[in-house]
Amino acid sequence: MSIKMQNAVFAITGASSGIGRALALQASQEGANVAISDVNESELQETKRQCEAAGAQVLATVLDVSDRDKVEAWAKEVVDQLGKVNAIINNAGVALSASVEEMDNKDFQWLMDINFWGVVYGCQAFLPYLKQADWGHIVNISSLFGLISIPNQSAYNAAKFAVRGFTESLRMEMEMSDYSIGVSCVHPGGVKTNIANNGRYGKQVGAKFSVDKQKEFFNKNLAKTTSESAANDILNAVKKNTPRVLVGNDAKALDALQRFLPAKYQKIVMRVTNK
Repeated sequence: MSIKMQNAVFAITGASSGIGRALALQASQEGANVAISDVNESELQETKRQCEAAGAQVLATVLDVSDRDKVEAWAKEVVDQLGKVNAIINNAGVALSASVEEMDNKDFQWLMDINFWGVVYGCQAFLPYLKQADWGHIVNISSLFGLISIPNQSAYNAAKFAVRGFTESLRMEMEMSDYSIGVSCVHPGGVKTNIANNGRYGKQVGAKFSVDKQKEFFNKNLAKTTSESAANDILNAVKKNTPRVLVGNDAKALDALQRFLPAKYQKIVMRVTNK
């Protein structure tokens, strides 16, 4: 499958900031046109401005990925307005930190609707159009937390593990089909985005710091990879049809840890998070 960025069309969810914005801008700089979506209209328009300045044709759509009908309508709009679609990057995501016992089920549902069902809806809505293109690719953003589990992240772990399983199955289906559609599952570690700042927080087991302190710690100590670096890794995965992408040294190190210590890693994680 030959990937040509010039005049390709990339559809990207969660594109108002972070990895989504960086993906849209880098794709634009490489000659692609982009269809971007997000619930944050003002920041989405800023992404549009930057991409247009890079020479891209841009379709910007306010979209809640948890609404299946609207995702399907967006996919049709992308092809109607831009003529085709070559790649869908299901990037939109939210965060929730709370223990299983204390978690509000409405918050759990909110996270699953966006982080898991939003990915499913994006794949299903765009697949028919990807089949019509000269090349097609699906990128689903899982997480480091789709490889290892963390206390107080049960909802996020559930969604990201689900994205991983769904995506790996989808890739096998595409390889068994007659269509040249690549599929990549991406596992970012700590990336400099607003996901932790905009997340929801409930009561947590073993939490020794306030929510503000937790956010500050994540932003200063754990979010080591830039959005631009993550976007570069993801676009390279599209070009090379890479099945599995680990973004950041933390993702690579902790993936190795769970491979060598599939059960014992949990005790290590508990000791670290307890500090």
